Amino acid sequence: MQYFVEKKSIVRKIWGKSDTILFIFAGAAAEFALNKAVDWLYFTGKLPADPLGRLFSTVRYARKIVFSSMEEANKAIDTMRQIHTAVEQNRGAAIPDWAYRDVLFMLIHYSIASYELLEKKLSDEEKEEVHHVFYRVGARMGLKDLPLTYTAWLPVRQAHLIEDLQKSTYTADLFKQYKKHLGAMRFKVLIEGQKLVVPDSVKKLLQFSDFSLLTPVVPLYKVSRLMKMDWLLKNILLPSDYKDQINELDVEPD
Repeated sequence: MQYFVEKKSIVRKIWGKSDTILFIFAGAAAEFALNKAVDWLYFTGKLPADPLGRLFSTVRYARKIVFSSMEEANKAIDTMRQIHTAVEQNRGAAIPDWAYRDVLFMLIHYSIASYELLEKKLSDEEKEEVHHVFYRVGARMGLKDLPLTYTAWLPVRQAHLIEDLQKSTYTADLFKQYKKHLGAMRFKVLIEGQKLVVPDSVKKLLQFSDFSLLTPVVPLYKVSRLMKMDWLLKNILLPSDYKDQINELDVEPD
């Protein structure tokens, strides 16, 4: 059977651990709150009404692509495109192509940043592999002007960060919703976690300091994983309604 992502791929390692995935979407939650196209998620009302539910819905699609056969993964990508097309038809406008690219670029950046934070630095070849997987996702969705290589992607990503982000009323409201659904303590953990993976330009717009309270905690967390004690920290920090879904994100290596 041909898989969309080969079994030995670094992308499977990245997307096979719940804590890495949570950092990916913590970072994306911060950056997307600044995106100039965030009003599209307010059009449906789903993100502000249930940001955590939206997170797990997105995770399910991403993981279906990473761990499925070529045929099943392509079906998942096609379904994503159909869902967005339906939203466009209901609104009577098209989601800008750059907005689709921004989301794809976030998945590339935060996949790499989160894995390097919790595991180890990736080689140039592994970064290229991460880029290639999401490049293929974008190509299947029909996106234009996608950089062909990781090296070519870097300046394009930087340009998107400069051109497509701004602090707005949507930014403030989204962070308000994150706090409402997470609670004050978990929201504080979210902010400190976001500081560890977001680019400097995102930190500046959100007025984040360079120092994160989680910086000294990360090495201790790595040790807790080796001792199989990370479940205790997750039980403390994560909403009880989502613990089962979070635990299901861990995939045993082949």
